[in-house]
Amino acid sequence: MLNFRSIDPLIELAFEEDIGIGDITTESTVAPLQQGLGTILTETEGVIAGLPIAQRVFEKLDPDLNFQMLVADGDSVGSVTPIATVEGSAKSILTGERIALNFLQRLSGTATLTARFVAATAQYDVKIIDTRKTTAGWRTLQKYAVRVGGGENHRFGLYDGVLIKDNHIVAAGGVAKAIERARSAVPHTMKIEVEVETLDQVAEAQAAGADIILLDNMPVNFMKAAVGEIDENVLTEASGGITLDQVEAVAATGVNFISVGALTHSAMPLDIRLDLEMK
Repeated sequence: MLNFRSIDPLIELAFEEDIGIGDITTESTVAPLQQGLGTILTETEGVIAGLPIAQRVFEKLDPDLNFQMLVADGDSVGSVTPIATVEGSAKSILTGERIALNFLQRLSGTATLTARFVAATAQYDVKIIDTRKTTAGWRTLQKYAVRVGGGENHRFGLYDGVLIKDNHIVAAGGVAKAIERARSAVPHTMKIEVEVETLDQVAEAQAAGADIILLDNMPVNFMKAAVGEIDENVLTEASGGITLDQVEAVAATGVNFISVGALTHSAMPLDIRLDLEMK
């Protein structure tokens, strides 16, 4: 579910940076009362995400525009597929076109890439999750797109989960000390996750009572050995530049989660266009 209270400021920022004091090209070339029908189409196949955002863009720009979704977020579509229409003032449609498409293309790209990772690991009991490697201001939307694509969200920020990383371990003086300090500082209901890079650190983290052990940048054979040594009640996560070509082998190690930063920082935008006809 999208909360537009957190998204509207991003839309307003997009208006400010793209429209500024006005769309001088549209204002100078399109008659004030000209009506139009814009059809939004995909150029390539993929998973759609961001239609409610596109609708919000057009309706905030001009409440008299009529936006109709022809598919839903999460739907897989082929190339040259109409996914929505927007009808009303041609000037308003043209002014909002790029802003709406920017949201649609980027979020659909993330949903599409996520769906590919999920499909590649479908035969395993593993969940594909995202990271905090998001664009400032876009985190809520990017994590939404991951869910639309069939993935799940890791923590939203530093405030809603404990993840002890390598530099925390250095600062605390070791894996066990870091876990001990975190355990004494946070509520007993909060899980403690710790990032490890070696089998020795795996053993130390488990002995210290970690709830989740993140296997960072481990070769697949080491990862499989680590999973074999970790108690079943301790969850495991694999991370570290895992690509679509590698993810099935990682899933086969038996980890519970695979976190993929590329879902939000490297997904190629889905090619989507708007075709306008006059009414």
